[in-house]
Amino acid sequence: MTQLILFMPLIGALVAGFGWRITGIRAAQWITTVLLFLAATFSWIVFLTLGPETQHIKILTFIQSGLLDTSWGIRLDRLTAIMLVVVTTVSALVHLYSFGYMAHDENFRAGEDSYKARFFAYLSFFTFTMLALVTADNLVQMFFGWEGVGVASYLLIGFYYRKPSANAAAIKAFVVNRVGDFGFALGIFGLFYLTDSIKLDDVFAQAPALADMQITFLWADWNAANLLAFLLFIGAMGKSAQFILHTWLPDAMEGPTPVSALIHAATMVTAGVFLVCRMSPLMEYAPEAMMFVTFLGATTAFFAATVGLVQNDIKRVIAYSTCSQLGYMFVAAGVGVYSVAMFHLFTHAFFKAMLFLGAGSVIHGMHHEQDMRNYGGLRKKMPYTFAAMMIGTLAITGVGIPLTHFGFAGFLSKDAVIESAWAGQGGGLGGYAFWMLVVAAAFTSFYSWRLMFLTFFGTPRGNRHTHEHAHESPMVMLVPLGVLAVGAIFAGMIWFGSFFGDHSQVNKFFGIPNHHAADGDGADHKTDGEHKADDGHAASAHGVTSEQGGHAADHAQTDKHHGDVPEGAIFHHPDNHVMDEAHHAPKWVKVSPFFAMIGGLLFALWFYVWSPSLPKRLATANKPLYEFLLNKWYVDEIYDAIFVKPAKMLGRFLWKRGDGATIDGLINGLAMGVIPFFTRLAGRAQTGYIFSYALAMVLGIAALITWMTLVA
Repeated sequence: MTQLILFMPLIGALVAGFGWRITGIRAAQWITTVLLFLAATFSWIVFLTLGPETQHIKILTFIQSGLLDTSWGIRLDRLTAIMLVVVTTVSALVHLYSFGYMAHDENFRAGEDSYKARFFAYLSFFTFTMLALVTADNLVQMFFGWEGVGVASYLLIGFYYRKPSANAAAIKAFVVNRVGDFGFALGIFGLFYLTDSIKLDDVFAQAPALADMQITFLWADWNAANLLAFLLFIGAMGKSAQFILHTWLPDAMEGPTPVSALIHAATMVTAGVFLVCRMSPLMEYAPEAMMFVTFLGATTAFFAATVGLVQNDIKRVIAYSTCSQLGYMFVAAGVGVYSVAMFHLFTHAFFKAMLFLGAGSVIHGMHHEQDMRNYGGLRKKMPYTFAAMMIGTLAITGVGIPLTHFGFAGFLSKDAVIESAWAGQGGGLGGYAFWMLVVAAAFTSFYSWRLMFLTFFGTPRGNRHTHEHAHESPMVMLVPLGVLAVGAIFAGMIWFGSFFGDHSQVNKFFGIPNHHAADGDGADHKTDGEHKADDGHAASAHGVTSEQGGHAADHAQTDKHHGDVPEGAIFHHPDNHVMDEAHHAPKWVKVSPFFAMIGGLLFALWFYVWSPSLPKRLATANKPLYEFLLNKWYVDEIYDAIFVKPAKMLGRFLWKRGDGATIDGLINGLAMGVIPFFTRLAGRAQTGYIFSYALAMVLGIAALITWMTLVA
C-alpha cells in the first residue's frame, strides 16, 4: 500500500504532463486528482493502523560501490505516516480546489488551456518528490526528494512565466535553497566519511560514537556530532525558510495561490522540520547544534511576526505567518521535544492550508485584488469563505479554554511548543526562546485579526466596481475549505495525548520501548531511549577515542556493527526530561500564550474597528520603525549590497574588461593585425620568378648544412 501512495502522484504527473493530448485536458486533471485522493485515503489507513515497529520496504537497487549502497527503499514508521497524511491530504484538496481557481486564469491567453494540465502535473510531481523525501530510508534518497521539491517549487513559483516578478521569485527560491542544500550535502558527505554508510539505521547506531569524535574542518577541530548536525540544519534552514535563508518565502507568493497552500502547509517548508526530527538520534548528541536550532527558531518566529504586522498583501501576511510558525516547530525540536514539533507541523498543515485557500477564495471573488487596503465588508458577500477564514484564525491564534485540552488545533500544539521552550531553558536558550515565542504569539494574534477585520469587516474600500461584482467561490473551492476546517478544529484535541501526553502514550504512538513508564506524579521519567547506555556515551564502551580527520572513519567502521539502532520513530537521550518538565510547568507559563492572544485581539480591535485612523497616525509618528518592518528588516537590501551588487560588478568587469577588451581584443588583434601583417610578408615572397625560388632553396640548404655541422 505504501508503494501505491508513493507512486500514484508520479503516475498522475506523467499522465497530465505528457499524455494530456491523448486523454484530454479535463481528463488529465481528474486523473491526477483521483489518484491523489486515493493516496490520501491509503495514507489515513496507514496512519490509523500502523504498529510500533519500523518497516523497511525495498523498492529497487540503485548505485552500489564499495560500502556505498543507495538502494531505494521506504522507511515506514510514525514520522513517515504523519507526513504521508499531511502531504497527501493537503495535496488532494489543493488539486480539487485548483479546478475552480485555475478555470479561467487571466495570465494565459485564449486557446492556451493546456496550462491546466501542466499545472496539475507540476502539483502531482511536487507531491511525489515530497513523498520520496519523507519515505527515504537513506540520505541519498532523501537528498533526491530534497532537490526534487526544489525543482517543483521553481516550476510552480514561476508558473506565470510571462511575469518578470514570477520568474525572479522562482530563481530567487532556487538559488537561496542551493545555499542551504550545500550544507546538507556536506553533512551527508561527512556522515558517509565517518560511518561508511548513508543508511539511516547505520548512522543512528553510530551517533554516540560521533559524539566522541573530533574532526578537522575548515582548519579547525570540531566535535563530529555537533558539526554534522549543524550542517544538516543548514539544509533545513533553506527549505524551511529560517532567518538568514528566509528571503525566498515571501516572494514565492508570485505563484498561483494553490501553490502557496501546498508549499506552506504540506511540502517544501515542512521538509526541514521533518529532517531535524528524523535525525533526532544524531541531534540528541549535538547539544551545541541544538542550541543554535533553538536560538534561530525563536529568532525567526519573532522576526517574521514583526514583519507580518505591517504587510498589506493578504498572501504575504499568511506567508510571514508560516515563517513564524516554522520557528515554533524548530524551537520544540531544538529543546528536544520532537513529538511536539511534529504535533505543531501536523495541526499547522490544516489551518495554514485553509488560510491560504481562503485567501485564494477572496482573491478569486475580488477579481485578483490582493491588497487588503482595498477590501472591507466582504463577510456578507462571501459568507462561507468568511466562516472558513474565521476558523483558521481561531486556530492559528490559539483560541481555547486555558488549562484544559479543549480548543482549536493551534491552541493545543502552539501552547505545547511554548511550554516545551520554557522547560528547555536549562539548556541555556529556553528562556530566550520562551519569551520570543510568547511575544510572537501576541503579534500573530494581532496580524491575524487585522487580516480578518480589514478583509471582512468595515466598509468597502478600493475599486467600487470590484466590490459590486465580488462573489462567493464555486463549491469545488469551498469543499476543501470545509474539510480543512474540520482538521483545524479537532486535530489538536484528538491527537493531543499522542503527541504531548504522558510518556507511555507518546512512546506507544511513536513506537518507542516503554521500559520505565512515567507515573504522572513527577517521578523520574526516563522512558525515551533509556534502553541505551546510561550517559549516552556508548562510544567509550566500544573503545572509541577522539581522533581527527581521516582516522575517524576507521573508528566508525570498527564500531559500525556494535552500536544499537534506537527503536522508535524519534529518539530521546536518557538525560532529556524536557517533556516531563513541560508537563509540570507553572500555570502562568501555561496561560501566557492565551493572554498574549487576547492582547493581540484587543489591539487589533482598537486599531481596525474602534479607531481605524490610529494605525496611520502611529505609522507616521514612528516612521523609522514602520519602514524598518515594512522593508522586512532590510535583509534583502543587505544581501543586495553584500552579494548581488558586487556579483554584478564582477560580472560587468569580466564582461567589459575580460571578455570585451582582453578576449575579443586578442582575437580581433590576431585576426585584423598580426595575421594580415605576416600574410603580407608571405605575399611579398611570392615573386613568380624562378631565380627567387632557387635562391631561397640554396639559402635553405646552406642553413641546414651549417646547423647539422654545428650540432654534430
